[in-house]
Amino acid sequence: MSAMTDPAPVYPAALRLAGRRVVVIGGGPVAQRRVLGLLDARADVLVVAPEATPAIEALADGGEIVWEPRPYRDGDLAQAWYAVAAADDPAVNGAVAREAEAGRVFCSRADSAEDSTAWTPAVGRHDGVTVAVIGGGDPRRAVDVRDGVLEGLRDGTLAAPHHRGRTPGVALVGGGPGDPDLITVRGRRLLAEADVVVADRLGPRGLLDELAPDVEIVDASKIPYGRSLAQEAINELLIERAKAGKFVVRLKGGDPFVFGRGFEEVLACAEAGVPCSVVPGITSSISVPALAGIPVTHRGVAHEFTVVSGHVAPDNPKSLVDWAALGRMTGTLVILMGIERIAAIAETLLAHGRGPETPVAVIQEGTMPGERRVQTTLGMIGEAVAEAGIRPPAIVVVGPVVGLV
Repeated sequence: MSAMTDPAPVYPAALRLAGRRVVVIGGGPVAQRRVLGLLDARADVLVVAPEATPAIEALADGGEIVWEPRPYRDGDLAQAWYAVAAADDPAVNGAVAREAEAGRVFCSRADSAEDSTAWTPAVGRHDGVTVAVIGGGDPRRAVDVRDGVLEGLRDGTLAAPHHRGRTPGVALVGGGPGDPDLITVRGRRLLAEADVVVADRLGPRGLLDELAPDVEIVDASKIPYGRSLAQEAINELLIERAKAGKFVVRLKGGDPFVFGRGFEEVLACAEAGVPCSVVPGITSSISVPALAGIPVTHRGVAHEFTVVSGHVAPDNPKSLVDWAALGRMTGTLVILMGIERIAAIAETLLAHGRGPETPVAVIQEGTMPGERRVQTTLGMIGEAVAEAGIRPPAIVVVGPVVGLV
């Protein structure tokens, strides 16, 4: 990007320097930055300087560059495709620039943009995209613009979808506890690239408003199931859209593999021959208590934390949870999907050793605008939840860590 008033407009081009000789004259901090960028481009780098920074010395010792510890002399740019004049002495940089001009080698002169035949942009990379910004003689402006573009690419607010070589398939994206700002960078990027989004009720639904109008959005909680189980219908939808050449994002609340049935979807895709990737998410079992000021562990208070599902009552034969063992433990217990059975769960924990005065926090719709919180004790949890009218989704935290806040 160049200002309209620049006396000598530039023609932007991306140089492919892999395996090609680049000569850097100078061994100071500026030269060091240029060398690192050139190594990212896999250039064959020769540094000529009487002295060099420790980083340049280390690169030379490791065989990543060649450093000749001597002053510049005419002829050093022989066989060079590109040159950087970054010596401390302007006279040396001027000599380098003249040799480069005579040899038709593009040269970036660090001390004088006006006397350079090539300008070094502010560069950043993200997911195969290289962002290079020239600030019209204002390096700080170039850096600010570069950083703004990269931030947008990384958090998904600036879409850069793949249009060539994109493989249809499915990505299981953990959306975090609900607040749109708590999805991972990769999750947000893939969401911006989706052709189809199959969303959970507990996912960060606010992000769906940012999608392009042509993206198909399917509410997984409203899929007409017929005689199929809900999960079977979702699996069929993912596979059908992917086989139709679409890139499908299955947007789930929390983490796909923490009570999210994500692995069932992975297996279904594998069986059908559909490529499937997983993007971990921030699980609500840790993030919701943390944002409410409750640490699940704390030195001298809790050396363990356990996360369990309470969707099956303790006395139900289908329960896989060892509630008796949890009653004997003294660490933190986080219960998901258990608010409708919390009285029975509390009774079981009390019967197996947990004290009735054990602090308990119940957080409904954690991280969302409608968040509500009840703090009580294990002995009173049933009454407290009923009195407050707490409803799902809610997380229950049991243990002395609750008493820290």
